[in-house]
Amino acid sequence: MLAEHRQTMSQAECIHKLSGVHDALYVLSGKWKLPIVIALHEGPKRFGELQRAIGDITPKLLSKELKELEMNEFVKRQVYTSTPVLIEYELTDYGSSLDGIIQELCAWGIQHRARIQSR
Repeated sequence: MLAEHRQTMSQAECIHKLSGVHDALYVLSGKWKLPIVIALHEGPKRFGELQRAIGDITPKLLSKELKELEMNEFVKRQVYTSTPVLIEYELTDYGSSLDGIIQELCAWGIQHRARIQSR
């Protein structure tokens, strides 16, 4: 009976972890979301500045990704009613909560590249 309980707990923990990873990947999936967050870490940027900072992303795709990041509260869109109208995007405090994850991904990516290149 105890072994059965341990197995159930292990399955519950596994399901919990898988659920968390699934949620994170759902919100941050794709090629562009993390590069956008990284580019905004330097400070607020206008659309064109952001597109230049990221590189090879189309305006349509950048707009879509920004809307999704805004919907998930990682990015804030600030509209200034000047002439012409100025729109800036900036990372929220919640968006900054990704810093540790980004640092770990970066470190792992560098290590992985070195491993593959050393073969």
